[in-house]
Amino acid sequence: MKSLVVYTSQTGFTEQYATWLSEKLNGQIMTLDEAKGRVSAFFENFDALIYGGWAMAGKIQKADWFLERLDGWKGKKLALFMVGASPNESPDVPVVLEQILDENQKQYARVFYCQGGLNYDKMSLLNKIVMKIFAGVMKKKNPEAGEMVSKSYNIADPKYLDPLIAYLKEVK
Repeated sequence: MKSLVVYTSQTGFTEQYATWLSEKLNGQIMTLDEAKGRVSAFFENFDALIYGGWAMAGKIQKADWFLERLDGWKGKKLALFMVGASPNESPDVPVVLEQILDENQKQYARVFYCQGGLNYDKMSLLNKIVMKIFAGVMKKKNPEAGEMVSKSYNIADPKYLDPLIAYLKEVK
C-alpha cells in the first residue's frame, strides 16, 4: 500500500507521530505547506492518504485543506489523526472525534486521536496565554488536571498509532 502522511505541527508532537506513522507504513511524509504546492494528480499515486494535525478547541488544526478534498479521494483509504494534550482515555476524546467528519465523510474516512503533550517553549505567544488561562480555570475544577496542563510534558507513544495502522491495513 502506497501511503502519504501530510501533517502540520505547532510544537513537534504531530510531526513526531507523522514520522512514526510514515516509517511504520514505509510511506511518504510531507508538511501541509508542501502538500498544498502539489497538483491534484500527485495524490492519485497513493492508496492511502492521511492527515495529522494538532488539537485545539475540539478541532484538528488546518484540516480544512484535507477535508475539502475527501470527496474526490473516495476510492482510497482516508484517515485523519489529531494529536492533543489529553490522554487517550479522556472521556472527551470520542466526543470530539465524532464531530470532525460529516455523516457522508464517515462512510469512507476515519478519525483517530493520539495523546501528545504540551511544549510551552514551542507555542506561539497567543497559545501560551490561552493555555495559561485554561490551566488556571482547570486548577479550580480539577486541581490535578490543572497542574498537569500548567507546564510542559510529553506523553506521546507510537503505540497510539496502532488503531490507525490497523484501519489502513484492513482490506476494503
